[in-house]
This record gives sequence, structure tokens and C-alpha cells, in this order.
Amino acid sequence: MDPAGGPYLNTKALCSPLGAARLAQLAAGCAAIALVTHGAGAAGPHGAFCMAAWCFCFAMSALLFFLDATRLHSCLPVSWDNLTVTCAALATLLYVTASVLYPLFFVQAECPYAGCQVRNFRIAVSACSVLGTVAYGVEVGLCRARPGQAVVGYMATASGLLKVVQGFVACIIFGALANGSEFSRHGATVYCAAVYGFCFALTAALVATTMCGRTKAVRCMPFERLVVVCTLLEALLYLSASVVWPVFCFDPKYGSPWRDSSCGWGKCPWDSKVAVAALSFLNLALYAADLIYSQRLRFSSSRVLP
Repeated sequence: MDPAGGPYLNTKALCSPLGAARLAQLAAGCAAIALVTHGAGAAGPHGAFCMAAWCFCFAMSALLFFLDATRLHSCLPVSWDNLTVTCAALATLLYVTASVLYPLFFVQAECPYAGCQVRNFRIAVSACSVLGTVAYGVEVGLCRARPGQAVVGYMATASGLLKVVQGFVACIIFGALANGSEFSRHGATVYCAAVYGFCFALTAALVATTMCGRTKAVRCMPFERLVVVCTLLEALLYLSASVVWPVFCFDPKYGSPWRDSSCGWGKCPWDSKVAVAALSFLNLALYAADLIYSQRLRFSSSRVLP
């Protein structure tokens, strides 16, 4: 029996809306992986990304569900509430991306395959991915702190969830930078790449600190104030990069304002530069929203380690 005199297993892991959402995540992920393996297929880099996303999320959800059902998470040196909502938010973003990419690159309206079997499998995979997205989104909604509610974990707040989105967008920026963006041609664009890397590292450090329950380890200021200071610094850095990058990529003096018609789709440096510019403005908006929200943020960690 557990210390509270209840059953050894955590029945809330099954008999609760949150438990039902996690079971739906496992079912959708397992179905998507099985269908792809059985006959739908997922060739090429886009298919490999989708398959990796589904496998990663399934493994992560299975581990979290097991730890929650057996109460073994109490033995881990982590803040469980912060860890689970962070994983759910990350999985939601991965599933959203896979739910867009897979049908876009693998599902066709007509039926070019023998007996339409492959197409039907791919439609089923897309449906499972959408259901998984909904299931992870429901978990985020169930765990998210409500206005006027006592906040027990930073990652359950809008500011914490925005940190996950910011890191995810930064990863897409890194992919665009690596896809022939030619950012090393100018010192100014190298500076922008350094800004993206520094802000991602700082955001990841804040998230990791929160998940490890070390929010009281900062002695010079409260953690929520540290979050505001870091977010302001990141917003200012992204503001500078959002100005510098377009100038040195699209001004005729340094780059090209128009796309070269001879460039193939997916292999043109201009496309990568546009993607980086657009995502820079998106992350700038996310950091600005984060800064506005976190001004009045007050929370107490659900578990603080000595």
C-alpha cells in the first residue's frame, strides 16, 4: 500500500480525464506507427520526420503513463507537474507538424496505387495523427493553469507553454539555416545565427531548471523575476535579428530581393532565408507575448529540491 493507505497503482492514471487523454495518445500513436509500418510507408526526409515524431511521442507517453500509474515518479528528482505539461506541449507541436506534413506529401486525392490500399492506409495514418494532436492538446488544456487558480508549476502557465513553442520554432529556424541559407556569407547573418542559438539555449535552460524543480536555486532574485529578465533579453536580441537578417539577405547590396526562377523548390537558398525571416518575426511575437504575460506571474513550485 502507498503511504496514504490507497492502492499500489494510481487509479487516477486510468479513471480520470487526464488518464483517458493519455490512453488516447498511446492508442493514436500506436495505430499511426503500425499503419505506416504495415503498408502506408513514409519515405524521404518528411516521412522520416513524421515517423520519428510519432515514435518519440509514443515512447515518451508510454514512459510517463507507466511512471504515473505506478507512482514511481515520486522517486525521481523532477517536478512531475512541470515535466508532464512540458512533454505534452512538445508532443502537441510535433503532432501538429506531422499532421500537416504527412498528408501534404503522401496523400493524394486520386488513387494511383493498386486497389487504393496504400492511399487508404495513408488517410488512416493522417486521421490517427490528428486524433493524437487532439489528445495531447486536451492534456495541455487539462494541466494548464486557469486565471485565478493557484499556480503550482511554471510550465503550466501561458508563459511556460510559450517557452516550449519558442524552443520548437527555434529548432525549425536551425533547420532552415542548415538548408543552404548561406548565413556564413556575412558577419551580420552569423550574428543572427548566434542570437538564435543563444536564445534557444537560454530558453532550454529555464525549462530544464523548472522541470528539475530548481526554481529556488537562484539566490539573487526570485525565479519569476529571472524569467522576465531573460525574456526581455531574448526579445531584444530577436528584435535586432529580425531587423538585421532581412537587410543582409534581401537588400540588393548584400543579397537578392527576388527569388531566382532557376532555383528548384526545396533547394533554393532564398527560400531558406525567407523561412528564417518569417520565423524570426514569429518568435519575436512569442517572446513579446511571453514578456507581457510574465510581468504579473506569481507561482510556487509543486516540488522544490533542497
